[in-house]
Amino acid sequence: MSRSSLQLSRRRLLAAMGVGATGAGLAACGAPAGGDDGDGSIRDGFTQADLTVPPEYEGRTPILFWAPFTGVNFEVLSQLFTEFNESQDEIVAIAESVGSYADLNQQFTAALQARTVPDIVCFPEMQWLQFHASGALAPLDSYFDDEWNLDVYIQNYVAEGKAGGQTYAVPFARSTPLFYFNKTRYQELGLPEEGPSTWEELAEFAPELASIEVDGRPLSAIAFSADAWHGQADIWGFGGANSTEDFEVSINDAAGAEWLEWQRRFIHEDGYGYLAQDSGTDFASGLAAGWRGSTASLTGQTAATEGQFEIGTAYMLSKEGQQKQVPTGGSGLHLVRTESQDRQDAAAELFRFLAGPEQSATWHIGTGYVPIVQAAAETRSVQDLVAENPNYQVALDQLENARTADYTNWDQGSITEIGAAMGRVFGDAEDAQSVLDSLAADLQDTLDDNREEYEAVQFEGWN
Repeated sequence: MSRSSLQLSRRRLLAAMGVGATGAGLAACGAPAGGDDGDGSIRDGFTQADLTVPPEYEGRTPILFWAPFTGVNFEVLSQLFTEFNESQDEIVAIAESVGSYADLNQQFTAALQARTVPDIVCFPEMQWLQFHASGALAPLDSYFDDEWNLDVYIQNYVAEGKAGGQTYAVPFARSTPLFYFNKTRYQELGLPEEGPSTWEELAEFAPELASIEVDGRPLSAIAFSADAWHGQADIWGFGGANSTEDFEVSINDAAGAEWLEWQRRFIHEDGYGYLAQDSGTDFASGLAAGWRGSTASLTGQTAATEGQFEIGTAYMLSKEGQQKQVPTGGSGLHLVRTESQDRQDAAAELFRFLAGPEQSATWHIGTGYVPIVQAAAETRSVQDLVAENPNYQVALDQLENARTADYTNWDQGSITEIGAAMGRVFGDAEDAQSVLDSLAADLQDTLDDNREEYEAVQFEGWN
């Protein structure tokens, strides 16, 4: 895949919006691209995108959220928005599903160019930085008070919303990757009910799992997906890293090659895994005894497999003797800079509402995203859920291993390239070292392009 076919890089985004190299440096430090009233939040010429307000809410201040959620997740979000709209009579919050995070990236980029934007967006991990660099996001700190501030959130995710000493995101749909396994099959074979802890253990269990035939073929130990998020956990679990804190790409170092080569052999030589078109669907269908998904998949997967088999969950796997680490995932809420102070104030009130313990608990229970508000874990509804389904406790406990992803994963285009490289190894059995060597050169070019912006935000999230 050529780099030109990927998402806009930060520098190309800035150029598309008419912000040159000098402007890029200023924007990264908080200066706007457009008119400003001096407080870093308002900019003239950026108006609200079209939205439809239900008749019963006419006359209220309307705020628009372009939500990168579909299915059950969007249904739960809509439920929370209705609850907010009914809780007061001055604001109406409208959520529109735009598909995936990648879809949001493209649509919001186009909206910025057209200067017709939503009031709220929700970008994954550190990918919001490209829009901070273009001056698209407003700081939130002036809205914090004794009741709503960063202290109410789980602290693993707080630093990822800060840049240059200001807060541009509060946690919302946050997650980590999680290892799912078919607990019923493990029990049938007398395998440990807690599942595997290391890749070596999975390899030990794989022949026994393969003794079960499903649809005329041996049961696979795991259905892989070419997912850079999973790959980040994997390379850490082999003692490596995608890149260093000094902005040097290291994904093709010995540990990285060992990680990807181990998985290539497991798929193509041992025959115990495969690259799935949809690993979650294959797992739910019983074709594979394991897959890696998000904690946010837990509610949906539990419902999808009910009456068929029992799901077990475990921490993401590591090589024996190596430290387990997982990248933080999911997204936070961002306030878009527009011409309206009233809408920005209204959006902040929605953020405050969603940070309520009961609202956070509703989002967690309905979707599987972790309860990002610390007090949510203490609500009766969450405690009852954990008692009924211990998998939710595993998802919470794994937060002790969560850290911010390496710099390579802060850019949507680089994430796409990493996933494509993994796919070549998983699907076509290409040599891991050669694939990673080629990949590393492209990743380094992108990292060099973005280094100035990354340094300017004064990120404080490394563990």
